[in-house]
Amino acid sequence: MVAGIIILVIIVIIAAWLVSSYNGFVKLRNKCEEAFSAMDVSLKKRYDLIPNFVETVKGYAKHESETLENVIAARNAAMNSTTAEDRIANDNILSGTLKSLFAVSEAYPDLKANQNFLDLQNQLSRIEEEIAGSRRYYNGVINKFNTGIEMFPGNLIAGIFGFKRKPLYEVNDTAERENVKVSF
Repeated sequence: MVAGIIILVIIVIIAAWLVSSYNGFVKLRNKCEEAFSAMDVSLKKRYDLIPNFVETVKGYAKHESETLENVIAARNAAMNSTTAEDRIANDNILSGTLKSLFAVSEAYPDLKANQNFLDLQNQLSRIEEEIAGSRRYYNGVINKFNTGIEMFPGNLIAGIFGFKRKPLYEVNDTAERENVKVSF
């Protein structure tokens, strides 16, 4: 009788641990999706702003059509991404093309003085700050999730219920990782 009670208590403890671990992973998975969604909202703002930005630059930099086309193509690729991995890769490409667009604007003093351009540039700057904050939050949640599914004994539960690693939002372009040169 006592052995039966001990076995029952052990089974209840193991079942409670399984349920608790599973629910913890579900909660983390949902936080990962919420973090990606929050980042997606900021990215959508940027996607919506880019055509206005390109049109403003187009009026001043007519012979820079290749750069403008690259920005629009990168925007469309990022918007149409279907997986988190594709979204991350395409968004990194878009960030690079936006830098080239800003470089083009440096060659046109009239453009840099245009109030509409300055307003759009300020809006884009604020959106980029939002995106950076969203990426930090996303990476923090993803890191916690990935750590949980890789550490023992959580890896047992994760394996049983099919929880898989999620990608971090990383800078893949080595040029973006280099120190900025400042010269006077």
